Amino acid sequence: MASLGSPSLPVSNSRPRPRGNRGASLDSGGMTAISMPKRLSSPRFGPIGYRHIRCLTDSPKQIGAAKRPSDLVVAAATAQEPEVRTGMWNWRGYRVRYQSAGDMGPSLVLIHGFGANSDHWRKNISVLAKSNRVYSIDLIGYGYSDKPNPREIGVNSFYTFETWADQLNDFCADVVKDQAFFICNSIGGVVGLQAAVTQPQICKGIILLNISLRLLHITKQPWYGRPFIRSFQSLLRNTAVGKLFFKAVATPESVRSILCQCYHDQSMVTDELVQIILQPGLEPGAADVFLEFICYSGGPLPEELLPKVKCPVLVAWGDKDPWEPVELGKLYAEFGVVEDFVILPDVGHCPQDEAPDLVNPLIQSFVERHTI
Repeated sequence: MASLGSPSLPVSNSRPRPRGNRGASLDSGGMTAISMPKRLSSPRFGPIGYRHIRCLTDSPKQIGAAKRPSDLVVAAATAQEPEVRTGMWNWRGYRVRYQSAGDMGPSLVLIHGFGANSDHWRKNISVLAKSNRVYSIDLIGYGYSDKPNPREIGVNSFYTFETWADQLNDFCADVVKDQAFFICNSIGGVVGLQAAVTQPQICKGIILLNISLRLLHITKQPWYGRPFIRSFQSLLRNTAVGKLFFKAVATPESVRSILCQCYHDQSMVTDELVQIILQPGLEPGAADVFLEFICYSGGPLPEELLPKVKCPVLVAWGDKDPWEPVELGKLYAEFGVVEDFVILPDVGHCPQDEAPDLVNPLIQSFVERHTI
């Protein structure tokens, strides 16, 4: 792909680096995909001026191998996991599905990625709800939330990060009724960052799991290619080509193939997972949402939002993600608001589902660290 550069932005360096973080000091190797702040002389940085990045030592398979069958039986018998409830919330006249569990502790809101829904957090909600109030929301247009057609409501662009950020903040005000930690995967990370920038008083902290780098953003394409991109987007949105493309994608075989690309451990791509992703995509309006978003090449970039965020941020990255390369993701560790960058070994694009045994403790530790 051609140059991915973006304008350099000022970064707040007021937040101290947690003393307990250890790891190898990694140089960015001259990568220019994300424009970073200037290196500063500060105790937060290692000798070469770069922040520390740490890698978890155990992979998901190693953790699984360490659990004996008898251990799993005992755990199943003794663990009292909170019941997961499903609700519908009316937002601006649209029905929004959400799930919740837990009655005490800090509030967590889990935000899914492109084409997914709140069921993608099924391995996290009840575990985290043992000591937290946990909510997982279907962003408008996804899952079992309403899927309004922008053309029918008279707007040119409805499915944007600003729309979803407003939805998230309103959900916290109306349903959660509390400040919350945002736990985000993929494009959900951009939603969480935008929400935290829009109403900083709501978000207590953010965990970004393989946040979307937005490599297809129009500003990350060469100038000579941009007219062709816009023409292709118009073809998808305004002709039958787009619907035919979606029809080819919205099949069990295609969904399984896509998931097998982004999951490093393909044994985790089960029939249940395929149905979780596919079924909401067969609902009326899903094709219009799909086409609207894949033609959305503007809006905010993570590197533009991070300098504006006021709460602590932890970035975790599956190092086998074929879509969002970890080497590019490491550059986010340079932002002052990012207190920790954790590499998840042998994990793909959706760590919360592929490696919950790695992700759940990471979330719990972060929440406890920032809960007074």
